Amino acid sequence: MTNPLHRLAAAAFGLHAADQFAMAALPLTAVLAFGAGPGLVGALLAAQAAAWLAFSLPAGLLVDRVGRVRLLVAATVAAATGSALALPAAAGGGAAMLGAAAFVASCGTVLFVLTAGSLVPDFATREGLAGANARLELARAAASLGAPPLVGALAGAGWAVAAYGLALAAAGIAVVAARGLPARASARPAARAPMRAQLMEGARFVLGHPLLRGIFGCALAWNFGFFALLAVLVPFALGPLGLDPARLGLAQAGYGAGMILGATIAATLQRRLGPNAVLLAGPGLSVATPLLLLGAPSGGVVLPFAAMLLVGFGPMMWLICQTGIRQIVTPPAMLGRAGAVLQVAIYGVRPLGALAGGTLAAAGGPAAGMWLVAAAFAASFLVAALSDLARLRNLPAAAPA
Repeated sequence: MTNPLHRLAAAAFGLHAADQFAMAALPLTAVLAFGAGPGLVGALLAAQAAAWLAFSLPAGLLVDRVGRVRLLVAATVAAATGSALALPAAAGGGAAMLGAAAFVASCGTVLFVLTAGSLVPDFATREGLAGANARLELARAAASLGAPPLVGALAGAGWAVAAYGLALAAAGIAVVAARGLPARASARPAARAPMRAQLMEGARFVLGHPLLRGIFGCALAWNFGFFALLAVLVPFALGPLGLDPARLGLAQAGYGAGMILGATIAATLQRRLGPNAVLLAGPGLSVATPLLLLGAPSGGVVLPFAAMLLVGFGPMMWLICQTGIRQIVTPPAMLGRAGAVLQVAIYGVRPLGALAGGTLAAAGGPAAGMWLVAAAFAASFLVAALSDLARLRNLPAAAPA
């Protein structure tokens, strides 16, 4: 495996497989092992997502100041550590210990995503960024496709804890792949200016750039809705939808299938239709997901599968497109910090969405949480439609080196 992109994709597959095993197992462990309701499910998902809020900005600063390949290895080790801690927690250590383990593993994922995104321009041309980013996202999509049905089958057999063992093994694959990347690609640290000044520089750049500002706002609303969906989905599926854990896992596999489809055709659609069409399709297709779930018949898997497919398909294309735009318009020495500011929007708001969805579902029923998801996804589409993203028919000009 001599091509650095191949190694980076292999590390991404292992890292995201670990993350997806844990994400699929977390609500099932809470409901089946701890007897949790929507409120505790939302709290555990918020603990997992809190890493994106608490650690994104410091991680982005590290990416611009430290060798990037070394950071990538450290990220995979952190993910493996969190998975190892989750095993005894899920086996009887309690919800607090499981939440802490999820937070540690997610810190590794935060650092990996930011570091990998900053390494891609070292391995790909401007025109090849969409394809290179799609390769990494295909690795994540493959993990998202396989993890939910496997975890659902394990949970149905009473072995939900085994999912965290699979997460540990997948994180080990990521460690091995990351260690083989060429160290020369990790160069280009930022000047040793004060940390606060560097962080503020990154924030001003993102919020001052019309395209990045639109991406920021769109991501803020969409990810609030997405984690509200995750907090509500298991109680809604096991309750009003009448699914068992195994059939729920099959329905959730639609998300991974949609991601694979979106990653496969994202670069082609971007060339043929323009970036603006892709950037509007992501949040636009998402609105259909909660509506399909609310209208699905009890016990049926087809509509829930289709709903999860749409929320994987459109946003995956959106993510690949916006990542390439960010890599093009951001100066190389600021990639980590600019990416971190966007990560706060893309992932940092997720704890708030999880808590809001879980709280609303606990108070008014799972259907009320689904309507919150629909409102958040609609707001995301409106932000994109009213921003400069809607007028971006071609790739923007590259930032100066």
